[in-house]
Amino acid sequence: MSLQQDIMTALKEAMKAKDQTALTALRAVKSAILLAQSESGAQTELTEEQELKILQKQVKQRKDSAAIYLEQNRKDLADPEIDEAAVISQFLPEALSDEEIEAVVVATIANLGAEGMKDMGKVMGVVSQDLAGKADGKTISNIVKAKLS
Repeated sequence: MSLQQDIMTALKEAMKAKDQTALTALRAVKSAILLAQSESGAQTELTEEQELKILQKQVKQRKDSAAIYLEQNRKDLADPEIDEAAVISQFLPEALSDEEIEAVVVATIANLGAEGMKDMGKVMGVVSQDLAGKADGKTISNIVKAKLS
């Protein structure tokens, strides 16, 4: 079953359970997917990689918003954002630990023969493609910078 179908099923279940947090989060994801499908030049079906990117973007937006709200001492606004991020995260594959990401980065650096920060773009491209949907780009970037410097 595709990710889009999983989200529709979860949306129906949230409606039946009258779970407003899940409804809000899943409707936003559904909207983002439909928007991506209707873009000019897009195929009617999204690839799994594209769907995962949309989900990651939705989770990141909510976490960023929650962080801003917490900085402003608005826990009342941050809590729903955190809850929505948790609802969306259940559709993402299990995230890798920093150690697992580091192992992939070290192996990629060795395979490419990368030396120094001038090769960061090459390493980031390969690692980002290998770990698509399994790791956050910022985490990957930080680990690559640490290993190349």
